[in-house]
Formats: sequence, C-alpha cells, structure tokens
Amino acid sequence: MGGDFYKVWGAALVAMTVALAIGIFINEATHAEHPEIKAYLVEVPDNGNQQVAAVPAAPVIEPIAPLLAAADAAAGEKAFKRCATCHTFEKGGPNKVGPNLYNVVGGNKGTGSGFAYSDALTAMGGDWSYADLNAFLAKPKDFLPGTKMTFAGVKKAQDRANIVAFLRQYADTPFPLPTQ
Repeated sequence: MGGDFYKVWGAALVAMTVALAIGIFINEATHAEHPEIKAYLVEVPDNGNQQVAAVPAAPVIEPIAPLLAAADAAAGEKAFKRCATCHTFEKGGPNKVGPNLYNVVGGNKGTGSGFAYSDALTAMGGDWSYADLNAFLAKPKDFLPGTKMTFAGVKKAQDRANIVAFLRQYADTPFPLPTQ
C-alpha cells in the first residue's frame, strides 16, 4: 500500500510540473510587448541625417457642441445615474465622494462649498466650458492628470452631450448653448 501511495503522489507531481511548464511556454509564446509610452514615431530630417522623435498620440475627442442643440436631457438623466454614485446635482445638495454639480456647466473649476478639490483642478482654474466638460467626461485622467476623479470616462459623445444638457438645467441661470 505504501508503494502505491508514492507512485500516485509522484504521478501527480509530474502532471503538475508538466502543466506548469506548458502554461509558462504558452504565456511566453503569446506574450505581446506593450510600449511604455503610447506614441507615434515621426522621422524628422536634420541636415540630411534622419532622426526619430517620439510624439505622444493625442486622443481624439469628438466635439459635443454640434450635438448639444439636439441633446436629450432625459437621456442625460439616465446616463447620469452612473455619476450619481459620487455626485449630486440639486441646488444645495450634499457633496459625496465628488462635489455637488449644481451650476457646474459654465461654473468655476475647483470651487464649491465644502469640497476638497485636487490641486491639479484648483491650479487649472477658469470656468467649465462645453469643450472642457466634454474632454473631462471623456477621460478625466487624460484631461487633467492629477485629478482625484477615478471614473474611466463616458465613451460616446452623444451620452456626454446628454449628460451636459441634463446638468445645464441645474443652475440659477443655465449657461448659454454654443452658437456653432
């Protein structure tokens, strides 16, 4: 009986070792290397010599200004539900993980009662334009490195336009729509 146990145990160890080796081989065979910096290589001639310079790839964000005229605030309210985990939008509403967004469209960046904004946002200053809100909602970390907002972003331009149209209603005086 004792010998059979060692045979089974040895067979199990061999099987696990073979499975591990196959897994490592497959992982190495299918592993793709990802560059540290996403960039395009651009050849720049310099006195007849060719040099290569890395130019960061700028994300292309579809503008929402043309979409705002036909934006649907009701659809924006539905899309805002994922934002409501961290934000409120009513006048005098409380801050949550993120600030209350009443009067955010056209309002000052990094100002609001009782919320500790990131240093990056307070340093940016200025007002929230439609273009800035669009870029921030698309990818907060790309628009403002150093932001505290951990949300990945809203992929579809129409969804962003609808959210902005929804939030635009929640202001003492709604911010004027862009003319173009």
